[in-house]
Amino acid sequence: MRAQRGPVPWAAVTRGALAAGPLLLAALLAGRASLGVVAAIAAMLAGINDRPGSRRTSIRRIGVPALAGAVGLLVGSYAGAHLGAFALTLVLTGLGLVGGGISAIGPVASGTGTQLLVTSAVGAGMPLPDPVWQTAPAFLAGAGWLLALRLLLPTPVSRTGDPRPGRGRGPYRPDSRFAPRPDKRSDPRPDPRPDPRPDPRPDPRPDPRPDPRPGPRPDVRLDFRFDGERAAVAEVYEAVAALLDAAGTEHAGARRAALTAALDHAQDALAGPRLRRHPSSAAERRLHAQYAAALPLGEAVTALAWAERTVPKRAAEGPRRLAAAVRGNSLAGPLPAPARTDPALRALDAALLHAAEVFDRGRAPDLHTRRRSVAALVRTVLGAGGREYALRAGLCFGAAVATAQALHHGHWYGAHQHWYWLPATAVFLVKPDLGPLVSRVLCRAAGTVFGALLFAGFAAVLPRPEGLVVLVAVCGALVPVAARHFAAQTTVVTVLVLALVMVGGEPQASAGRIGETLLACAIVLIVGHLPVPGQRGGGVRARIDAADAAAHAYLVHVLGESDDRAARWTLRREAYRTLAEARAAIARAAAELPALARHSAGADEVAAVLERLVDTTTACAVHLDDTGRLTPRHTERLAALRDELATRRGRVGRSRTLA
Repeated sequence: MRAQRGPVPWAAVTRGALAAGPLLLAALLAGRASLGVVAAIAAMLAGINDRPGSRRTSIRRIGVPALAGAVGLLVGSYAGAHLGAFALTLVLTGLGLVGGGISAIGPVASGTGTQLLVTSAVGAGMPLPDPVWQTAPAFLAGAGWLLALRLLLPTPVSRTGDPRPGRGRGPYRPDSRFAPRPDKRSDPRPDPRPDPRPDPRPDPRPDPRPDPRPGPRPDVRLDFRFDGERAAVAEVYEAVAALLDAAGTEHAGARRAALTAALDHAQDALAGPRLRRHPSSAAERRLHAQYAAALPLGEAVTALAWAERTVPKRAAEGPRRLAAAVRGNSLAGPLPAPARTDPALRALDAALLHAAEVFDRGRAPDLHTRRRSVAALVRTVLGAGGREYALRAGLCFGAAVATAQALHHGHWYGAHQHWYWLPATAVFLVKPDLGPLVSRVLCRAAGTVFGALLFAGFAAVLPRPEGLVVLVAVCGALVPVAARHFAAQTTVVTVLVLALVMVGGEPQASAGRIGETLLACAIVLIVGHLPVPGQRGGGVRARIDAADAAAHAYLVHVLGESDDRAARWTLRREAYRTLAEARAAIARAAAELPALARHSAGADEVAAVLERLVDTTTACAVHLDDTGRLTPRHTERLAALRDELATRRGRVGRSRTLA
C-alpha cells in the first residue's frame, strides 16, 4: 500500500507526453480516429513498461510485450467476430492459461503475458470499424513510436570528458603510494609486517605532474547512448562502498542485498540487445570492463562483511572514486589502498588495483551471465510455479470473460457494447508478481472510482475532441509518475482510457466502468482464494529450488578449488540473483491473506540460510585464493549451515539438494 519514492523521471514524462496524445491527434487529422485509439492504447501500455534502465533493456521490456499485444489483438478480434459466447469464453480461458504460464519466467515475460490477455479482451470486446490487418499494425506503430522516443531522445545527463588517448590525463600511472605489492598468494601465512606505505588519503593539492601527451584538454560532449548503462555500473561501485562502510555492523546484511540488486541491474542493463550493428565501440567495451572489475571487489567486501570486522573509513573512498569515474566517463587516477593484513583486505587491495588498471586499459570481458536455454524456459512454464500461475490467471480471466459475456448478451450494458473492461481489469488484478491480491484489489477499486469521477467532471467541461486529446497527452505524461502506486496508476489509466473511448465515438461511460471494476474485484477475490488441485505456493517453492541449485553449484565449484575465476563469478552471480528473486517472491506471498500466505510459511528461513551459505562460500573462495586452505571456522560454518538447511528445507519443499 506504500508508494515508491524517488525523483521525478522527467525523461519518461516527456516521452509519455509525446506518445499517446500526438498519435491520437495525427489520426484525427487523417480521419482515422479508430486506428488512433488503438495506437494510443498501445503507447499507453508501452508507457507502463517504460521503466528506468538502459536503452537496450527497453527494447526487450517494451518491444516483446508489444509483439504479444499485437498477437492478442489478432486472436481476440477474429475470435470475437466468428465465435459464439461459449466458444469465445473457452478460447480466452485457454489464452489465459498460456499468458499465466509464461508470466512465471520473469518480469519481461510477465509483461508479455499481461499484454497478450489485455489486448485479446480488447480485440474481442471492442468492435472496431477497421479490419484487423490494419488494427494490429496500428498497435505495433503506437508501441514502436514510444520505443523510438526511448531510443532516440536524449536524457538529462552530465557532460562528460572523452578519455581517449591525447584528450585527457592519459592512461593510469600508479602512484608509488599505491603500487602493487608482490603476490603473496603462494605463502599461506598472513603478512605480519606493517604496511610501509605512507597514509594514502586523498591529497588536496593539485597534481604537479605534466601531461605526457601534449594536446587539447578533454573535450566536453553530451553522450547519452549509454547513460543507463553508465548509471547502473556506477551504482555497483556505490553499493560496494556502502557495504564497506557497514562491514562489522548490523546493517551489513541489508547493504549486501543492495549490492546484489545493483549487480543484477547492471548485468541486465549491459546484457540487452545491442544498439548498433557493430558492437565493438570503445565506450561499450569500457563499460563491460568496468562492470567486470566490480565483481572481485564485490567478492572481497562480501568476505569482509562475513568476517564481521570493521574497516577504515578511507577503504570506501576507492570504490566511490571509481563510481565517480564511471559517471564522469573519466580515468580512475590514484586510489586509497587498505592495509593488507588479512586475506579479505589483501583481496580488496588487489581488486582495487585491478579496477584502476581496467578503467584505463579496459577490455570487454564476458558479463558472467548464465543463459537459460529454451528447455529450461519450458520447464519453468510447466513446473509447479508455472502451473499454479497459469491456473490462477486462467480461472480468473475465464470467469471474468464468462461473466462479461452473460451481461453483454443479457443486455445489461445498455448502450455500451464494450464488455472488455471486466476481463482486462481481472488480468491486472490477478498477477501475483504485482503485489498481494487484497491490496491490488483495494487500490484498483479506489483508483477506478476516483478516475471515473474525475473524468466525468472533465468530460462535462472540455471541448471535443481537442480537450480530450490534451487530456490524453497529460495522462500519458503522468503515467511514469503514477506508476509508483497502483491506485494512482489506475486513476491515470482510467481517465486516459475513458477519454480514448469517447474520442472513438462512444458515450461517456464512467458509471459502467465503476460497476465493472467492482465486479472484477469480487471475481478475483473469490476465484483467487479458492482451493485448487495440487500444492499451493508452487511459485515460492520453485524460486527456492532454483536458489538451492545455484548455491549448490557455486559451493561445489569453490570447494573444488578450480582456477577458473570467470566460471566462479558466473556461479556467484547466479546464486545471488536467484536468492534475490526468491526473497521477492517470499515477501509478496507473506503479504497475502492467511489462506494464501500459509502455503509458503517457513520459506523465509530457508532463504536466510541459503544467503548465509552463499556468503560463507564467497568468504571461502577469497581465503582459498590467498592461503590455499580453509580455516576451521570456515569448515565448521559450512557444516552447520548445510545441516540447518537440510532440516528447514524439508518443511517447505520435497527435494534436498544440499542435504
